[in-house]
Amino acid sequence: MAKQVVAEGDRRRRRPTRQGAVLSERLIVETALRMLREHGGAGLTARRLGLALGADPSALYRYFAGMDELTLAIGDELIGRALDGWAPGGRWQSDLRDLGLRIHRAYLAHPQAAVLTASRVTGRAREVAADEAVLGLLRGAGFPDPAAVRIYHAFIDQSLAFAALDAASLALPAAAREADERMWESTYARLPAESHPNISATAGLLAARMKDSAYPSALEMLLESAALQLARLRGEAGG
Repeated sequence: MAKQVVAEGDRRRRRPTRQGAVLSERLIVETALRMLREHGGAGLTARRLGLALGADPSALYRYFAGMDELTLAIGDELIGRALDGWAPGGRWQSDLRDLGLRIHRAYLAHPQAAVLTASRVTGRAREVAADEAVLGLLRGAGFPDPAAVRIYHAFIDQSLAFAALDAASLALPAAAREADERMWESTYARLPAESHPNISATAGLLAARMKDSAYPSALEMLLESAALQLARLRGEAGG
């Protein structure tokens, strides 16, 4: 059974941890991010986190009802890092492009955390702020609400799906990741044109492109499609 979280005003410890720090939600999240980077998802436990913080593991429950709530807080932190310093510039396509790339970079900076959190809905403040911003850009551009929600859904899911996919690759052991990347040259580039004419014809392009994320291209396709939809809607309204 999950333990009751202590009220916000009563959370501060009266004395510092063995490391000399005063526990806070932010310190716990930042320490959890470091542990995920160093040990992966399997290494993030209340006991290990308590040891890293220099506090009894039970102290964590003053801030989070359980490890799953901490996972949601980690996801919200990644979204918050994407939003840091971002402000709309007045052009919806450019603003969405910038925000999408920021989300992708923020997750890939912490691949183990991205794998753990990209599929989650946190309902926390910074995730809500990101959703509000995306919907505001689309509605402000003139999309009717059904279209705005449809494009918002595609934009968010595409951003997080690519973040999870690319983060999973980065989270692999270096040897496995390098072996995957070499496959385009060691296997695909050697397939004969007689049996695989299309792969053979594009082998050089595949080897050059497949090592990089397809997210920027996919994002551009989404934005171009949305712009065409908006132009069509405006034309129908004018007609």
